[in-house]
Amino acid sequence: MTSSLHIRPDIKEALREGRAVVALESTVITHGLPYPDNLETAMAMESAVRESGALPATIGIVDGRVTVGLTGEEIELLAKQAPGTVRKCSRRDFAIAIAAKEHAGTTVAGTMLVAYRAGIRVFATGGIGGVHRGHPYDVSADLEELGRTPVAVVCSGAKAILDLPLTIEYLETKGVPVIGLGTEAFPAFYYSDSGLGVDHCVADAQEAARIIKASLEFETGGGMLVTVPVPAAAELPREQCEEAIELALAEAEAKGIRGKDITPFMLARISELTEGKSRDANLALLINNASEAGRIAVQL
Repeated sequence: MTSSLHIRPDIKEALREGRAVVALESTVITHGLPYPDNLETAMAMESAVRESGALPATIGIVDGRVTVGLTGEEIELLAKQAPGTVRKCSRRDFAIAIAAKEHAGTTVAGTMLVAYRAGIRVFATGGIGGVHRGHPYDVSADLEELGRTPVAVVCSGAKAILDLPLTIEYLETKGVPVIGLGTEAFPAFYYSDSGLGVDHCVADAQEAARIIKASLEFETGGGMLVTVPVPAAAELPREQCEEAIELALAEAEAKGIRGKDITPFMLARISELTEGKSRDANLALLINNASEAGRIAVQL
């Protein structure tokens, strides 16, 4: 697959020299946030990675070309696409997007796949997908990818809109270790403590990097989660968050929204119901996770 990837020259050189590189996804640009918030957030995440001493590599598809290290112009191009006109690209979608020469944003699963093929082992995102509340058959491809692709995903747990206990169980079944960076609690995206635990707590980036290195050397075959709580100043009260989630879920059910469409709908509706507070938490944790991922990549 590496022959079909376009890797930006400076990223290719950094990887060849063994320097720290962090992968960033692009569905936050194409599906997660409206313009210009999506553009500003993508650039802020890249800046956070650079400030931590690593090189950011935003992954996406432009005109059917799978790209590791989108340029500023390419990020802006994706950010300005009209809602609903860009493919949300997971593992199953690459062949379609490439053959049709489409623009596409890569999901957590899609970004993991490309990052691994490019030789990048650390990836920062907001929150992973998981098992949907009330629909245990609706399982995100992110969990399957974590079970088979050796990339460390730095995130704020799984999105709070999901069934978190079932998501944790699924990760255990797939052999995915969940590491808490400075926390013994599994974060719930908008708030820091879901009431569930992690498999192991580390104090800093150096400890996290040791575990990633051991996993790669032992060839466990899958990825891992390094979970980082949302910054305290932006955290939503759990009760307020859960109330908004329940209302948004009821609306989604009434409108028949399913599958890949439910997450963008839920995130947008929860932002409305919380008067933008969930959006502020989302932005804060995305940038913070990018910064932590950069520090881990440097140590690795």
